[in-house]
Amino acid sequence: MTPLALQGGFAEAPMQSARAFRAALTALAEPGSLHQVEGAEPPAPMSVAAGVLLLVLADATTPVHLAGALDCAACRDWVTFHCGAPLVSTEEAQFAVGTWQALQPVGRFAQGLPDYPDRSCTLIIEMPELSAKGARLRGPGIKGEARLSLPDVAAFQANRGLYPLGFDAFLTAGSRLAGLPRSTHVEDV
Repeated sequence: MTPLALQGGFAEAPMQSARAFRAALTALAEPGSLHQVEGAEPPAPMSVAAGVLLLVLADATTPVHLAGALDCAACRDWVTFHCGAPLVSTEEAQFAVGTWQALQPVGRFAQGLPDYPDRSCTLIIEMPELSAKGARLRGPGIKGEARLSLPDVAAFQANRGLYPLGFDAFLTAGSRLAGLPRSTHVEDV
């Protein structure tokens, strides 16, 4: 473990983690809403938002999969030290972090079971940018409609077709995040 892995966690953990956890919950409760988060300084190429999500959602009982460029020594050490989360292969992961391309095919991650749909993997998708433009979102938590830039509209439509199975997702770019639960209807525009 490098000394750099010891840096970059919350400086004021009680306050910062409470704010970040609220942002994560609100993002899933109001799909398409954009939230600014702060407090984490994970190593590159992990974004601040992805690091914040791992700090508040992962612990020693939460298997995490790092995909693509995020599966590097610096990120592995940082997640292990700050979250205590075991790093695992795709089949066991409760959270998978990476770019959309690195997470493909998403079907390799747990989609839940008919009796236990909550036993699915949540994807944290690193995006080059995140904006309230693009695909139209409708459903629970959305008054009317919302818009969100998605990496692959068809894949999120197919995921909705699996409901109540499928994956939930956080999309992250820099210090911004948005949530997209599997219950959201996604339309291409």
